[in-house]
Amino acid sequence: MRNDVNRQWVLKTRPSGPIQSDTFELRQGAVPTPGPGEILVRNLWLSFDPAQRGWLNDMKSYIPPVAIGEPMRAAAVGQVIESSHPNFKPGELVLGTFGWQDYVAAKSGGMLPVTKLPPGVAPNMALSILGLTGLTAYFGMLDIGEPKPGDVVVVSSAAGATGSAAGQIAKIKGAKTVIGIAGGKEKCAWLTREAHFDAAIDYKNEDVGRRLGELAPAGINIYFDNVGGAILLQCLARIAFHGRIVLCGGISSGYGPDRGSVSPLTNYYSLLINSARMEGFIVLNYVARYPEAIAQLMQWVKAGRIAYREDIAEGLENAPETLKRLFVGANFGKQLMKIAEPLLPIA
Repeated sequence: MRNDVNRQWVLKTRPSGPIQSDTFELRQGAVPTPGPGEILVRNLWLSFDPAQRGWLNDMKSYIPPVAIGEPMRAAAVGQVIESSHPNFKPGELVLGTFGWQDYVAAKSGGMLPVTKLPPGVAPNMALSILGLTGLTAYFGMLDIGEPKPGDVVVVSSAAGATGSAAGQIAKIKGAKTVIGIAGGKEKCAWLTREAHFDAAIDYKNEDVGRRLGELAPAGINIYFDNVGGAILLQCLARIAFHGRIVLCGGISSGYGPDRGSVSPLTNYYSLLINSARMEGFIVLNYVARYPEAIAQLMQWVKAGRIAYREDIAEGLENAPETLKRLFVGANFGKQLMKIAEPLLPIA
């Protein structure tokens, strides 16, 4: 019924910059046997997120770094093959932090608690708009950004999974103008044609500062920042009175160990003179409210108020190269990977 070999991508060396050919090593071992209270999960789909690069740095963060020799950490959807836990049975699809491997003996806790997929929710959807990226957009925009009717909202990396959802949530909440910043004409066209954005700026081919001045002449009420660097500085310079800057990510830094020294924040005084605020957050702070967010996001998707896009790779052997795509703008939408089909009838 199952394979005898468990492939694992483990961390071999810590990169000081971009992921290199020797960062990970593909190993093969025996399929684990679940202990008391554990379930054996066969991974089917993997999630790829910029934060994964940060988890490779040996430095203090909101969770411990991935250890040398440890399977690469990642959210995944898999199927229960064997169970020693009373709440799970073989055949069920589950979501959890299962990592870059074929099989895992998982406990019910963890960074992303093991949960059953709701009926009718496809595995890819559970990792995209209903996964951590959708949840990040929901809590970041609503709790930190606090959109109000009439607001002008700017979102960077807007064609990505988190950015596209964040902009659409602002629009749902009454924002007057939602402006997305993305790389390339195709991504910008998708934002305005399908994702309900009012305007899009192609940072690869346009002057971002000039376009922001044209599109938001009275200033920016909310800037949802996914990139940091020069674009953050441009938005800081144009923040409106009582504006809010949501610090969600820093893709421009590559999430390397020196990310704090990249593009120094030279114009933070704009926050003072505009009585504005800039606040970071981690989606793991909201675990108790995940059901609320998932239910609301599902409702908006079904009503056609949130569009989302997925970029699907295949094959566990391609995991390192797939993660690299996030930092060169190669992905269009949520980056996922399909690695297997269910082994058992879905329960």
